[in-house]
Amino acid sequence: MEKTIAAISTGMTASGIIIVRMSGPEAVEIADRVFRAGKKGKRLSRVPSHTIHHGFITDGAKDLDEVLVSVMLAPHTYTGEDTVEINCHGGVLVSGRVLSLLYENGAVPAEPGEFTKRAFLNGRMDLARAEAVADLISAKNDFALRSSVSQLKGAVSEKIRGLREEILDRIAFIEAALDDPEHYDLSGFSEVLSEELLPLMEELRNMIRRADDGAVLKEGIRTVISGRPNAGKSSLLNILAGYERAIVTEIAGTTRDVLTEEIILRGISLILMDTAGIRETDDRVEKIGVDRAKEAIANADLVLYLADATEGLLKEDLTVIRGLSGKNVIVLLNKQDLLKEDPSDTEKSLKVARQMLSELPEVKLLPFSSVTREGLPELEDEILSMFTHGELGFNEEIIITSLREKELLRQALESLELSKEGADAGVSEELVSIDLLNAYRALGEILGEEVDDDVIDRVFEKFCMGK
Repeated sequence: MEKTIAAISTGMTASGIIIVRMSGPEAVEIADRVFRAGKKGKRLSRVPSHTIHHGFITDGAKDLDEVLVSVMLAPHTYTGEDTVEINCHGGVLVSGRVLSLLYENGAVPAEPGEFTKRAFLNGRMDLARAEAVADLISAKNDFALRSSVSQLKGAVSEKIRGLREEILDRIAFIEAALDDPEHYDLSGFSEVLSEELLPLMEELRNMIRRADDGAVLKEGIRTVISGRPNAGKSSLLNILAGYERAIVTEIAGTTRDVLTEEIILRGISLILMDTAGIRETDDRVEKIGVDRAKEAIANADLVLYLADATEGLLKEDLTVIRGLSGKNVIVLLNKQDLLKEDPSDTEKSLKVARQMLSELPEVKLLPFSSVTREGLPELEDEILSMFTHGELGFNEEIIITSLREKELLRQALESLELSKEGADAGVSEELVSIDLLNAYRALGEILGEEVDDDVIDRVFEKFCMGK
């Protein structure tokens, strides 16, 4: 018989309420052993499901706490098992004693994620939705929150099931034709299959591409602010952070180390890193700062490169920007406020900068001012566009953020590509069917329908205790 598990499901800290959760075949029976109803003689084993009852938790000699106990009977519970939740007062000591009392009366400690694991094993949710529970708990920004809610509601699962059904239809036809060639004709099927696989493959490619976006947006865009000394890097950090995070002076080389600040920009996280100005220097300390700046750039998702508009984009700027090949780069021609007395100077500086960057069309150029905040809305728009390809928004239904799921999508795509190659090459339908089946199974692993126990354990070991 499955053991009855118990754990504290709310934070272990002084608070108004702490919930002790218990799930399993003996949940109600164990609760009855430690619960004394406010109304004499009430037994939890006799109350209707999904009801709340006032009383006391007692060890037989004394009452430990005055509580409200929720009783929820299988199968209509989170785990699919009988579940009892004890709402204690929020002291860490009292909730710990209540939990210990449940263990003394037959419950066992829940492992991390075991309540959700049981929900999965009991068919209450598939594995994709179970992973969304963990994402929901750990969400750092609006994007991660809304994405995990979408997955929890089944958006990813529905899409994956739809793809599996389409693949299964092709497998079933091939198998039927091989078993009963008199009634099912395979002539011309390879050409038809090759065409039918194209939209399926494109959908998988789109999901994989969105997975790359989703993983970055979920964890935060690692954003390095770079440029020559005194270009306004620290001022930009302060503007984006919303307070004076970095020291700003007219003295070049003030920043010697990497300053880090995490901000929320229109619902997504940016992990900002203000770095030392990149230049050749004999100053030992500044040189260390420059080396750390280069290391930060190497690991960045986005580089905001600031140049001084009063000096224009210099050759040494261009040398650094060329070295950022493969990165998302936005060049900010800063200090536009100092050029406003003569608008032609602004246009001239931008024209020269665009000409210098013409060999790097992937690099974006924006006029900017850390004083007047000119260009800030355009900068925000550009960052969002870079990491969403202009398509991904909060209303987007299918956003994969799990590396496990992304790898399985890649495996499924690879198998479909092999199926198409086989169909185009005139390989027997029986062999083509093997690759289709591999794609079907890979997608099934996302839902947990084709998955080993060790994979399940790996998924749930990342959960917090009590969930």
